[in-house]
Amino acid sequence: MKRIFFDEHQHWEAFKKKYGDRIRPIVIKEVEKFRDCGDPKNGFKLYVCEGCHDVRHVPFRCKGRFCTTCSVGESEEWSRILTEDVLQVNHRHVIFTIDENLREIFLWHRELLKPLMDEAARIITEFFQKKAKVTPGIIAGLHTFGSRVNFNPHVHMLVTMGGITKKGEWKAYDFIPFAMLRKQWQTVVLKFIRKHLPNNEKKRIQPRLQKAFSNNGEGFYVYAPKQKGKVKEQLRYIGRYIRRPAIGINRIEEYDGQHVTFKYIDKIDGKEKHETVTVEEFIIRLIRHIPDEQFKTIRHYGMYSRRSKNLSRKLLATWQQGTRRWILKVKKTLRRQTWRERIISSGQKDPLVCPHCDNYYEYMGEVCLENGKLEIKVALTKEARSYLERVIDYRTGQQTTQKREEEKRNRPLTSEEDIRQLSLFDVS
Repeated sequence: MKRIFFDEHQHWEAFKKKYGDRIRPIVIKEVEKFRDCGDPKNGFKLYVCEGCHDVRHVPFRCKGRFCTTCSVGESEEWSRILTEDVLQVNHRHVIFTIDENLREIFLWHRELLKPLMDEAARIITEFFQKKAKVTPGIIAGLHTFGSRVNFNPHVHMLVTMGGITKKGEWKAYDFIPFAMLRKQWQTVVLKFIRKHLPNNEKKRIQPRLQKAFSNNGEGFYVYAPKQKGKVKEQLRYIGRYIRRPAIGINRIEEYDGQHVTFKYIDKIDGKEKHETVTVEEFIIRLIRHIPDEQFKTIRHYGMYSRRSKNLSRKLLATWQQGTRRWILKVKKTLRRQTWRERIISSGQKDPLVCPHCDNYYEYMGEVCLENGKLEIKVALTKEARSYLERVIDYRTGQQTTQKREEEKRNRPLTSEEDIRQLSLFDVS
């Protein structure tokens, strides 16, 4: 992905120059965070082998929302924590979609994406409250991408099959009426689009709304497959799916400098297909899925909402003591795994074991980027500090040399000496 954006063709710089102010500021911020992700020039941790004294630099990651490396790691980590934090009961993976004629409306008016999630959760919550007299737990994730990396906003939800009653008891309920929800969802979406848009915009999009209504006699597509397997496996699979990036690196098959070829599964016939697009089109498709600043693509509702989560847990803890049904785990402190723990849990070799002598690497210090300069933040020994100072001097010298060469290449030819030097390479 970095090669496509930042190789010698400089597609990203050309894209910025061409589209300028039409690019959202958050897009530029996230793409350039991704460019510098894992680059030691932005800081690193120093590890030294206790046996052979081999030195290892571990660069910092950007943790950006566009970074392919960080987003995959974050997806796995969020999924792991989710399986420990939610109720150990059956959940359903519910998907709410919209008509394809409405997709561009959400692209033009990104402020409608939050109501899209809220309304989907409200429909499920009200159905459970009316039919089963319970409040379910819902975790909703917004996907703005389709299989072809096109703009296709839809909501994925993890829904408890049951909920908590007013008396604080757990009651199971495992029926979702697709036909009713489809028509209800269609009505809700069309209404809230009209509600949130100004009058002049309503007139412009009215033909799209009318077409979306007439083309979907059964309502917009709503799907909730029954999950198979153990509860923990269900949760981890759905959790990874809710948090997944717009396109996986394994789907990109070829890049020739000007075009990108990727594969996808066609939802109509279920077959694997391939598509080739220009790099510019590929960039346009990808950056549309970068959410606005502070926008939360994962939201919690019902029993899982921040407002009622603690109270629900207390009531269920009391209930399960009396019924001896353990759906709530003993409260424990959940912590994020370190990068080392993630690598080991994925089945790879411990990154802190020296490949030369099988001894362990020791943490000796770290360097961070502050105000454009590398600064030593931690140095556990005098030797470590001396070494880090030499590394900073070396990298600073490299950057200065590169900057001078770039300035020399870009400055206009003004002197006779410049023209004479150029003529040495003129073979015409």
